[in-house]
Amino acid sequence: DIRWDFSIEKWIKQYTAAVREAFGDRIWFIGLQGSWGREEATFCSDIDMVLILDAVTYRDLQEYRQLLETLPFCEKICGFVSGRKELQRWDKSDLFWLCNDTVPIAGSLEDLLQKIERSHVLQAVKTGVCSVYHGCVHNAVHERSVSVLHSLYKTAAFAMRGFVFLDNGIFIKKQKDLFCYLAPEDREIITWRQQGNIAADLFDTSSAMLLQWASRWIQKD
Repeated sequence: DIRWDFSIEKWIKQYTAAVREAFGDRIWFIGLQGSWGREEATFCSDIDMVLILDAVTYRDLQEYRQLLETLPFCEKICGFVSGRKELQRWDKSDLFWLCNDTVPIAGSLEDLLQKIERSHVLQAVKTGVCSVYHGCVHNAVHERSVSVLHSLYKTAAFAMRGFVFLDNGIFIKKQKDLFCYLAPEDREIITWRQQGNIAADLFDTSSAMLLQWASRWIQKD
């Protein structure tokens, strides 16, 4: 696990130096996603890096994998790799999340952000909520996994950032800043998630609450 004295800034310098040595001026963008980018990371958090090259071949992916294995905490590294042309033609509802939840390290995603319209944000939010609903149903009937349920609560909390964006035109990255923008029924979901790992004896109660929340949002006009 990552030690509490871990410096994400120092680690990113190592990462950036390594990818620049490997790919040079082929790099279009480097960014940090996820909980480290939102300053919400814990010792369990992955390091979500975004790397966009001029183009990506399978050989590039092999080289990138070998490069990552030389870095400290390589087992924590995950993220997104793409060619520039593919990203420019990516589904814009996905791009809404990618662009807004990524902290630029080198380059910019601003050109992509300018192409995202309200309809794309609506689709992004609807897809997220539908995913929560489907996940709740499947988990309640088949897996009955507390860890899956916790992940679904995380997805729901992320979808709420889309709700706030639609209503206010701002993307709130930190969960603690999100709370004051939410309706009481949404705050309940956030509060439940903030309790940490959901106790096994509360599985059904927690699942029912999240299913009801997702159902209500799906049926909204």
